Amino acid sequence: MRRARGSVYRRADSPFWWIGYSVNGTKFRENTHTTKERAARKILDRRLGEISTGAFVGPDVNRITLDELAEDFLREYRTNGRKSLSHAERRWKLHLRPFFVVYRASQVTTTLLARYVESRLQAGAENSTINRELSVLRRMYSLGKCSTPPKVLYAPKIPHLAERNVRLGFLETAERDRLAVECGKVGLWLRTMFQLGCDFGWRKSELLGLRVSQVDLAERLVRLDVGSTKNGAGRLAILTDACYVLICECISGKKPDDYVFTRNGRRVRDFRGNWRKACCAAGVGRMVCADCPGAITVDAKNRCPLCSRVWTAKDLRYTGLIFHDLRRSAVRSMVRSGISERVAMTVTGHKTRSVFDRYNIVSEGDLREAARKMQAEAEKKPFVTQLGHDSVTVAQPAQVRTVN
Repeated sequence: MRRARGSVYRRADSPFWWIGYSVNGTKFRENTHTTKERAARKILDRRLGEISTGAFVGPDVNRITLDELAEDFLREYRTNGRKSLSHAERRWKLHLRPFFVVYRASQVTTTLLARYVESRLQAGAENSTINRELSVLRRMYSLGKCSTPPKVLYAPKIPHLAERNVRLGFLETAERDRLAVECGKVGLWLRTMFQLGCDFGWRKSELLGLRVSQVDLAERLVRLDVGSTKNGAGRLAILTDACYVLICECISGKKPDDYVFTRNGRRVRDFRGNWRKACCAAGVGRMVCADCPGAITVDAKNRCPLCSRVWTAKDLRYTGLIFHDLRRSAVRSMVRSGISERVAMTVTGHKTRSVFDRYNIVSEGDLREAARKMQAEAEKKPFVTQLGHDSVTVAQPAQVRTVN
């Protein structure tokens, strides 16, 4: 057990009482910020109690800033090679730091967090965006509590907002065919990426990092190496005929270390412009006015019919299908093709059933198909309908004559 001694005293240059105590030979001097000796002695007794129980962390913990916690947080992301490092840095530098920079870690309260949430909502941020930003704060405090010695004694209750902007986008068969044609007009690389996205549900980051050495044409398979995916696990997929033909063209003449998807001899890194162009041409996306509410579609000259403003192409706002929606399309297609959910989860890389079910979107067409199957089953035998106290046996539909 630590041996502790302490005293209460006044300094000539300060109106407050100070306390002094020693922990294993190390002397500490702390300003109590009170002019009452009795209150200062209570603070000293609390410090001595912390020392005797092993809970003492020193007065410096109250001087820890959020900048210091953020530095530790970002260092942990770099050390572990997290793919979301750039997103975490942007959330801290653009939104969190400008608001919290004047506060110490011990000064952040639930009231202050509520003010931050309110300011972000007024700025037009979505609930999901605010939740991602607050998760950065949550991780910062978690690391601060686990450090040795601890840099924070407690973490404030960080809120979690309800997210109502869950995406439900997916492609029906006719839309898929139209978009495939438009992607082919952009280039072979986009057409191949689109096919792989529709068949396997792989993320665009996983496809853009694909190298020729990961494709085995003899075995008709393509693999994602361990560490190259979002969850870090490797994956393997057998190429369909369409994927096999397209990917053969993409890697023709390339070396094993070359990227599969290249444009004009250079690796494809960002294809948002090409994707939006293809989606708009296929009727699954549109460019809308950036100012008018209600997503007003602009005309061929980028003029808004409501406010009559003419926009440049880069200033317009896109709404519609995104590449990640192909992941939902792939899940729906595999499940409705009779592929077991376990196999489908292995192909797409889903680890939890709850997330997989969220991607397995049920459409109106699915409900109509379910009703058709139930009707077909009902037509196999008569059924009894209970009407009040009377039971009526209804004949099979095949025995009923329809009069036009």
